[in-house]
Amino acid sequence: MSPRGVAVPDIRERLFAAAERVVARGGPGALTSRAVTDEAGCAKGMLHAHFAGGLDEFVAQLVLDRFARTAALAAELPQRAGQETVAANLATVTEALLTSAGPTMAGIALTRPGASARFRDAMAAGAPGFAAVQESVAAYLAAEQRLERVAAHADPEALALALVGTAHHLLMTSWPGAPDPSAQLDRLIAALTGLT
Repeated sequence: MSPRGVAVPDIRERLFAAAERVVARGGPGALTSRAVTDEAGCAKGMLHAHFAGGLDEFVAQLVLDRFARTAALAAELPQRAGQETVAANLATVTEALLTSAGPTMAGIALTRPGASARFRDAMAAGAPGFAAVQESVAAYLAAEQRLERVAAHADPEALALALVGTAHHLLMTSWPGAPDPSAQLDRLIAALTGLT
């Protein structure tokens, strides 16, 4: 436990990681301010001290942070054109989507009206989310098309929508203990790259 009045380094990330562990272990219903601070090993008021809007603001900021990380990884994808295989590069992005806590926590944010409103406002203001990942995948496929590793007749935007939309669907309709969606996305990538 952190002593009172002592600065805690990287407290945002520490609280975010703690929340992910709480949800992974106990499901969405286990997510409370107290559970997060207990898991993080810090004072009970730490979450409210750093997130003035309480648990709703905390959840919204956690979701936005995790989506931003995944979008940043996807933004690097167009620079990978011509390297490895198209399927391997697409699998890297889908794996990041599947392992990111952003989409999982977004489901939780939707159950909390205050968090949901904050999240929607941030997305409307341009915060990165599934749309940013989709744009990066489309740009990557267009770059591969220029290198003739994707067929000239292929529609990069439609292929990106199919891939990212399917990842979104699988994430939002899964539950703890559900079959790993990676195999389904691998099949989709094989089908999409076979069409190209």
